[in-house]
Amino acid sequence: MKNRLIMIGLFGLSALTIAAQSVDVTGPDGKLKVSVSCESGKASYTITYEGKQMLETSPLGMNTNIGDFSKDLKLVKHATEKLDRVYTQTRIKTSTVHYQANELVCHFTNADEKPMQVTFRVSNNDVAFRYTLPKSGETGSARVLSEMTGFRFPDVTTTFLCPQSDAMIGWKRTKPSYEEEYKADAPMSDRSQYGHGYTFPCLFKVGEEGWVLVSETGVDSRYCASHLSDSDNRLYTIAFPMPEENNGNGTVEPAFALPGSTPWRTITVGNTLKPIVETTVPWDVVEPRYQTEHHYRMGRGTWSWILWQDNSINFADQVKYVDLAAAMGYEYVLVDNFWDKNIGRERMEELVAYARQKGVGFILWYSSSGYWNDIIQSPLNHMDNSIIRKQEMRWLQKIGVKGIKVDFFGGDKQETMRLYEEILSDADDHGLMVIFHGCTLPRGWERMYPNYVGSEAVLASENLIFQQHFCDNEAFNACLHPFIRNTVGCMEFGGTFLNKRLNRGNDGGTIRRTTDVFQLATSVLFQNPIQNFALAPNNLTDAPEVCIDFMKQVPTTWDETRFIDGYPGKYVVLARRHNDIWYVVAVNAQKETLEVEVDLPMLAGETVSFYYDGKNREPLRKKLPIKADGKLKLTVQPQGGAVLMK
Repeated sequence: MKNRLIMIGLFGLSALTIAAQSVDVTGPDGKLKVSVSCESGKASYTITYEGKQMLETSPLGMNTNIGDFSKDLKLVKHATEKLDRVYTQTRIKTSTVHYQANELVCHFTNADEKPMQVTFRVSNNDVAFRYTLPKSGETGSARVLSEMTGFRFPDVTTTFLCPQSDAMIGWKRTKPSYEEEYKADAPMSDRSQYGHGYTFPCLFKVGEEGWVLVSETGVDSRYCASHLSDSDNRLYTIAFPMPEENNGNGTVEPAFALPGSTPWRTITVGNTLKPIVETTVPWDVVEPRYQTEHHYRMGRGTWSWILWQDNSINFADQVKYVDLAAAMGYEYVLVDNFWDKNIGRERMEELVAYARQKGVGFILWYSSSGYWNDIIQSPLNHMDNSIIRKQEMRWLQKIGVKGIKVDFFGGDKQETMRLYEEILSDADDHGLMVIFHGCTLPRGWERMYPNYVGSEAVLASENLIFQQHFCDNEAFNACLHPFIRNTVGCMEFGGTFLNKRLNRGNDGGTIRRTTDVFQLATSVLFQNPIQNFALAPNNLTDAPEVCIDFMKQVPTTWDETRFIDGYPGKYVVLARRHNDIWYVVAVNAQKETLEVEVDLPMLAGETVSFYYDGKNREPLRKKLPIKADGKLKLTVQPQGGAVLMK
């Protein structure tokens, strides 16, 4: 459906007296309300849902080199407008979105009579807001020294947060890369692990009143990516990157040309988790940055490195993985680091040609650079320089490579955001899709960049290989991601293992604790438009046939997503639709067997294929009739799963 924007009913511009420095805006159904105030020269806002306080008085404003917009403010006027638009998007949790919201634009002036606007867009369960600085006088640009933007929660609130790491630590000094461990249901008084606050997105449970998810979207080369500070008297504020990130390269303070705007801060609110899981606000308030002339094909891929590691990056092993992709009917094979040294460019052309004969496309790995970390994995120093990058991409296009995976960014500064955007733009010029690894959270990028197809930005599958601790906690983390990380952007996890032991021979290394059906469920539970699954050639003969059959048909793009039931870190039941086929999946991270009655109106009266764990945790499949009322009692073993497909 053609993207359209319909403006209905301009409410008009309203001048406010100094004595009435407040204004309200609600979502279309009237349940979600934002109240904006200006008292004693300071701007703030509150949020209620169905009359319940979800955010208490929280500060607005910023300090810039062209003026301080955090104090001595006046709310001089406001304008309201209704927004109604439908857009299509092939790479997110739903393919067609009908976005309806009420917009409020508040016009402030500071002590020097310089203007600042704050725009709020309020839909039924989402709030998005940003600052805009008009051009005033001869000044043509602004540097943002700090933001006062905050989120103050009621004292009954608990948190589900991932700490922002120190800069220049971890593997070859590549952090931060959004790969720290979450704490579930923690008190706000807890300090973050490293003392730098928390990465987006951030989930909060407001007692028994409901849930709030805080994040941001629309970050591009014109601003830095942000995160939340630690709590100070229940107030979390926007924090900029650390000076040490990216080896000290780039500024901490973002800057933009005038007139210019910040990214959107987003707040999703509900009395249940359903609006959190189903939100589309990261894409509702952004627009495509460029059009493409290419058709990008989404799909599934094989990936030798995840189980066979560096030693598999050779011609013979990659032929085996191309053959595996062909046997599974997959669209891609991903070749990881050191291919330039271990295979070489001439033989890579031969390998790409072989894969093309098999109907398999190629995705090749690159380091993002070499001057802000200690990475030795190659190819190095190709993606951070525009001249070398374009030369490389011309070669990739010439030999028929379909995409690149770029790794090890290690920072959120504006300079790094500019690099992400430049890689995407140049890659589109050459018909290449882009996956990012060791990277920041995607912030509306599926809609902004047509060739963007995934980001890691999570404690992903490779950690299951490295330490048993992560295998032991796999189910816990899987039951967090649909509510937090994966709900705001695609997540290149690289999972679905059918090896029992996570090594090349399926006979050593870490031990997988979860069942095979759990692994099948995560192929649907985790959303990414190109999924590089952790299958291995041996799985064609040593994995249960029922699992291989399922993995041959599972899609990677979705037309609809529905939250069914769950609690972060404990269990989740989720439904996704591809064309007219529904997949309902459940996973259980608890020590006890999960017994839950679910309502599945999309499957009412149907007979479905039901994948479940047997008494010995073996994968089984049977035909299962669903009652006419769509009710079903699900039983899911600890660290087990269930899948219904129709």
